[in-house]
Amino acid sequence: MPARASVVDSRPEGDADTGIAEPSAWREQVIALIPSLRAFAWSLSRDPSDADDMVQETLAKAWTHRDKFQPGTNLRAWLFTILRNSWYTALSKHRRETPDEDGKMAATLTSPASQEWSVELHQLQAALNQLPPEHREALIMVGAAGLSYEEAAGIAGCALGTIKSRVNRARNRLAQIMDIDRETSTEDAA
Repeated sequence: MPARASVVDSRPEGDADTGIAEPSAWREQVIALIPSLRAFAWSLSRDPSDADDMVQETLAKAWTHRDKFQPGTNLRAWLFTILRNSWYTALSKHRRETPDEDGKMAATLTSPASQEWSVELHQLQAALNQLPPEHREALIMVGAAGLSYEEAAGIAGCALGTIKSRVNRARNRLAQIMDIDRETSTEDAA
């Protein structure tokens, strides 16, 4: 029986870029462990196809991160750890997934349309911009900011009746611009 090549690097530490003296020897040792990896993967998944996928993923990760393998440590344990961690990651992803081959579950998932609110907001802004500045100011103070008529009158520096008149005129003009019937909209709100 031929002796296996060692994956331990005998060069000085400064010369070692991957920590593996001979990549071909490392590759041979990894290939020799594939049957053990397949058996372990099958014991976890109980499905030959999934086991092969897990081994393939393990080998790809091992090859990609071969520079992280510490020479002198157990290659078998390192590969089995990668396989086990991949299995647990896949298992946790699988638990969050819902099987939906025919698309019935996806068809039930909906979200409310957000575009309508955006369009209505832009229409309201455009309509507000068409109001005279003193009417717009009065309506925003009372309607949007929630100030009382008295507070709005104090801020605007005018009489209480003037603020009430401006707010009423602004509401009527806004309803006219936006084509809203104030009579039915106030009844709906009540």
